[in-house]
Amino acid sequence: MVLLGAGAVAGTIGSAGGITSLVSYPALLLVGIPPLPANVANLVAAVACWPGAALTSRREVTKNKAFLWRAMPVAAAGGAAGAVLLLLTPPGAFARIVPFLVLAGSVGLIAEPLLTPRAEQWRQRRFVRAPLILTAVGVVSVYSGYFGAGSGVLLLLVTLVLVDQRLPRANAAKNMLLGASTVLAAAIYILGGPVDWFAVVPLAVGLFAGSLGGPIIARHAPAHLLRLAVAALGFVLALELWLHTT
Repeated sequence: MVLLGAGAVAGTIGSAGGITSLVSYPALLLVGIPPLPANVANLVAAVACWPGAALTSRREVTKNKAFLWRAMPVAAAGGAAGAVLLLLTPPGAFARIVPFLVLAGSVGLIAEPLLTPRAEQWRQRRFVRAPLILTAVGVVSVYSGYFGAGSGVLLLLVTLVLVDQRLPRANAAKNMLLGASTVLAAAIYILGGPVDWFAVVPLAVGLFAGSLGGPIIARHAPAHLLRLAVAALGFVLALELWLHTT
């Protein structure tokens, strides 16, 4: 019941533009799952956010359909690469820089109104723009498949600055990219190691239910308030992860 409720809250927050792992990952730790299995369970369960968010954000997704057809395979490959890295390398050293990645993404969201005009010249240079965006999506997706916490903030920053300035559309694109990176990463975790299905199933059910409402919130909430709320959640998660690694 704890994971079901936490999943519903996390799915709503994450698909609205926030950070799913801010709620779901601590909930897994709370019920007694060790950090590494909790990270795997969190990533596998997060697959359930993809169909839920897609169902209620079809209107926004179609606006960037051409971009998503190119970027989603890159996101999937990046997520798979991150999952392989986690299975082959100890996560301890990398976990130490995760809080600073999340912090950087949150600061970037606050600074987005200043960053976006500067990125306009890249938007007009299509031969430069496409490699830049796809590289950014690939790098963040590797991190998403490796650890995941806060990757939604980083992907939202990428889509908001480089793809679409309208927050509901950028958030919908972020949800689709995050889903693509999560699916392959989850498949690799399922094949490569034990998964705590007793934790994954209730968390996934909650995430799916919550993710149905998140895009609706993103569609109607004032963009500047939503951006500040997501950044604030990012600061909280960065602090939480930093305390966990010290």
